[in-house]
Amino acid sequence: MKKFIVPFFIIIISLPAAAQPVLQNLLTENLDNPVGLDVAQPRFNWAIISGRRNTMQTAYEIKVTSGNENVWGSGKVMSDSSVHVVYKGKALQSNKRYSWKVRIWDNEGKSSAWSKPAFFQTAFFSTNDWKAKWIEPGYAEDDKMRPAAMFRKQFIADKKIISAMAYITAHGMYEAQINGKRVGDAYFTPGWTSYNKRLQYEIFDVTSLLNQGQNAIGATIGNGWYRGYLAWHDNKNIYGKNTGLLFQLEIKYADGSADKIISDGSWKSSTGSILYAEIYNGETIDARLAKAGWALPGYDDSKWSNVRVADYPMNNLIVEYNEPVKKQETFRPAKIFTTPKGEKVIDFGQNLTGWVVFKVKGRAGDTVTIKHAEVLDKEGNFYTENLRAAKATDTYILKGGSEETFEPHFTFHGFRYIQVIGYPGKLNADDFTAVALYSDMKKTGTFVSSNALINQLQHNIQWGQRGNFLDVPTDCPQRDERLGWTGDAQVFSRTATFNMGVNNFFAKWLKDVAADQEPSGSVPFVIPNVLGPGAAGSTGWADVATIVPWNMYLAYGDKKILADQYASMKAWVEYMHAKSKNDLWDTGFHFGDWLFYRPDDDNSGWSAVTDRYLIAQCFYAHSVQLLINAAKVLGNTTDVSDYQPLLQRIKAAFMKEYVTPSGRLVSGTQTAYTLALYFDMLPENLRVQAAARLAENVKDYDDHITTGFLGSSYISHVLSRYGYTSLAYKLLMQDTYPSWLYPVKMGATTIWERWDGIKPDSSFETPGMNSFNHYAYGAIGDWMYRVVAGLDTYEDAPGYKHIKIFPHSDSSLTMAAAELQTYYGKVSSNWKTDASGFTLDVDVPANTTATVYLPAASTDDITESGRPLITEKEIEISGTHDSYTEIRIGSGTYHFAVKK
Repeated sequence: MKKFIVPFFIIIISLPAAAQPVLQNLLTENLDNPVGLDVAQPRFNWAIISGRRNTMQTAYEIKVTSGNENVWGSGKVMSDSSVHVVYKGKALQSNKRYSWKVRIWDNEGKSSAWSKPAFFQTAFFSTNDWKAKWIEPGYAEDDKMRPAAMFRKQFIADKKIISAMAYITAHGMYEAQINGKRVGDAYFTPGWTSYNKRLQYEIFDVTSLLNQGQNAIGATIGNGWYRGYLAWHDNKNIYGKNTGLLFQLEIKYADGSADKIISDGSWKSSTGSILYAEIYNGETIDARLAKAGWALPGYDDSKWSNVRVADYPMNNLIVEYNEPVKKQETFRPAKIFTTPKGEKVIDFGQNLTGWVVFKVKGRAGDTVTIKHAEVLDKEGNFYTENLRAAKATDTYILKGGSEETFEPHFTFHGFRYIQVIGYPGKLNADDFTAVALYSDMKKTGTFVSSNALINQLQHNIQWGQRGNFLDVPTDCPQRDERLGWTGDAQVFSRTATFNMGVNNFFAKWLKDVAADQEPSGSVPFVIPNVLGPGAAGSTGWADVATIVPWNMYLAYGDKKILADQYASMKAWVEYMHAKSKNDLWDTGFHFGDWLFYRPDDDNSGWSAVTDRYLIAQCFYAHSVQLLINAAKVLGNTTDVSDYQPLLQRIKAAFMKEYVTPSGRLVSGTQTAYTLALYFDMLPENLRVQAAARLAENVKDYDDHITTGFLGSSYISHVLSRYGYTSLAYKLLMQDTYPSWLYPVKMGATTIWERWDGIKPDSSFETPGMNSFNHYAYGAIGDWMYRVVAGLDTYEDAPGYKHIKIFPHSDSSLTMAAAELQTYYGKVSSNWKTDASGFTLDVDVPANTTATVYLPAASTDDITESGRPLITEKEIEISGTHDSYTEIRIGSGTYHFAVKK
């Protein structure tokens, strides 16, 4: 065996390199190499990877270039900022690619190497950049079926192409092709916004799709949200009656010249195989009508119609800011069976949002129908009554001959099961695939425990989010609704920030909240608002205007979202202020604590009814507090001074109207006490007794939850805050109705709308409101992540710059672990208990610090990586209180053990 001797000088040289920090995960406006930004001063993020503990950045340097041009050199900036660092260089130009890189210096004086370059492509900064014209079909439309419109243009690019960017949007949903190849991998573009005020366009690098010579562009437009059926009562054409296309292709040639191919009167229009496409009702495709090669050069379009050039304002055009909808997980059939009624059914094993792709071979004219359902009924038959008026049916008419593959384009369904009708031959699992579609947000958080039911609950929470974060945060994906209900979004928003990177998702949607906000400041029930004027102003729903921006700030440290939404936040507060008399808001319509516990035939008053105006007063105070918080962050001292006295008056009015001298609330429900305590509506001397009343109420219901949408997201936090963590655990672990685990035991794979969507006898709740994919009650996830696993952020340095790790163990679990990918890197908390005691493994990313709480009354009982805690010089011991030892740590990996 040979011996290899490493030269000493190599060891010496290698040591500094090994200790040198490395920069990764460069983001621009929170996106990875985004193509399409209309932000004049984009912000940069980077994560620092270090092999040593307590690494902090002390300075950075950024360089931005475009081609050979130096656009900005920051110089060495003494700062620990590595998230949301603002570009301060030359004015950016439209339709231009910029590269940037960064290096940093750490607290030991070591500098990193320059990062690998990241890039971003700008969009249009001015409406004058648009040369394209809106075009609409020139043929007479079948106004009953309203088939998808097809647009086509052929052109010549007779020089060598070095780059080509396509700028596309539509009235409706579009899919584009160049030379027969699909443009991009996004679906349901241009997404859903308040179209008349904010219509997104997408930018695609299509250089690889073009030929030198003949080329062809094709685009298909479905009704989508623009003119499709939305909400109820035959509500359609909300934003317009005609579908249309706006398309601009910018080509740059090797000789320095450029060309623009735009949508104009030279295009042609027709229809094809997509005879019908509606979000609620499904899609009908007749393959016999497909126009083979229609998006290729040389296709004969002489029988196509001309187009109609339309005049629409261009000032509502904005580039897509959030992640688009894309295909995600796929599922093969878990089971194929025949129901007692004789229905041919496929079970994919997971309730999801998307569609089914299938292969089939048959005769021309054979028709295959696919119906979608979330559940089977008590007898095991296909059940669709809870879809209400939504048909949720895809129909495919075969061309005949060879094997064909069918897939929808402009619809989506919420389903676990499909019924297959008319399929020629035996159903084969290899021929059917369910495809999940949702906004392409990064998956950031994981949570696991020693309890299999809790792990399934976490699975259900995540799939409820995936199924309903489809460009907007919808309430449900299956029935004739699928709207951006504000109440659902606000109660779930903090939970959402753990599971996925929702910073841009909510930033985009919140701008529609502001856009659709009524002149009075009232916030609509749904965003985008398709219910019309006046459907607005409900407490707990409209407070989305204040709650979600603040939650995004806490989770991501994003001050810009507060700045962008501040006027909207203030307008909502002023609406409540104007509706109040003597600082008491007790007027108007409110949904209240939606879907609270109501036992059948309640003759003894066990229904958990909470006074709606008590709820309104609590949320009024909370929104004022959040406005004050935002004002402090933004340095608006005038508003801080103005609104602090108002907040005190609101709480005083609450005490006068809803609290007896002994501290009893006029509504004795879990929700009433939860909101009063969580929002600090009571003076200090009445809070402990109020918490005791809340705990007693939970026990009165045999450790069951009775809250609806508004109380459920806060109750466990309140119990833990006031020393009832073990009772909060009992609520979490409860597996009989009403509880979080009851649906899990009933076979749920997503969160249900109701506590008892399926009753213990397997019958259903009322089909008029009984979704089986409705994420609101999944807000318990926030307590699981922040309290059970103990992973949180402090408000003094949000976005996990200053991390709080405070796990709360309980005898019902032997372990719980949470891991979160933040902008700084991975942070994790993993605790276990056994006969020897308690262990906690922690990861803290570079350029952050953490305060950790260990369940030990004495530091003598604590070790870190096998060494007594008191000997660890890198760890600061802050003190001991309430049987917990508080310590401060820097970045790194730690293993703490507490002797039993």
